[in-house]
Amino acid sequence: MKLLLVGATGLVGSHVLKLALNDQRISRVVVLSRSAITKIETDPKLDIIQVDFDDLPSSAEWWQVDSVICTLGTTMRKAKTKTQFRRVDYDYPLAVATIAKQQGASSFVLNSSMGANPSSRLFYNQVKGDIEAAITKINYQSLTILRPGLIEGQRNEKRLGEQIMINFLKVFSGLLPKSMQPNLAQNIAQQMIEAAIEQKKGITFIRSKQLI
Repeated sequence: MKLLLVGATGLVGSHVLKLALNDQRISRVVVLSRSAITKIETDPKLDIIQVDFDDLPSSAEWWQVDSVICTLGTTMRKAKTKTQFRRVDYDYPLAVATIAKQQGASSFVLNSSMGANPSSRLFYNQVKGDIEAAITKINYQSLTILRPGLIEGQRNEKRLGEQIMINFLKVFSGLLPKSMQPNLAQNIAQQMIEAAIEQKKGITFIRSKQLI
């Protein structure tokens, strides 16, 4: 099985990459990246392609894969503006999903978020809901959408507020429903790998409580 991965340098994406390279069911892993990647492991079945997500080529050979896993995403702190945030979390995933489908991919796996809803008053949740709806319209044979809550794992960047909330939820985890407990990045990544390989027909949602 040939896999295309976007978002490989992020917390969940880095776990997806490691799992994919160690999975004998996957014969090739193509990683699309906005910038040159230096701190990434090398592997004979790994191809790293540096691209401009604002101007993706539509007929490159590396688009010819079976499944796509998308973990692209940013924060308002990084993006600085709503326009740039939407570009990374909506425009880029949609462009990848559209071209990959045109080139023959039959499965798409998207890391979204709990609370994703196009009608949400929260901008973050609204954008996540919009991208879910847009990719649904592309009509992949298999579409899996994961909606984790707070994601726990070792990040390259510090998110103090998020870490405080994760620590709080962990302390009271025994009193909270599963849907409110933090989700380990490696658990999310494993579910994404399995969904990409299984290619269950139709649309499947995997929610936070299923990622514990």
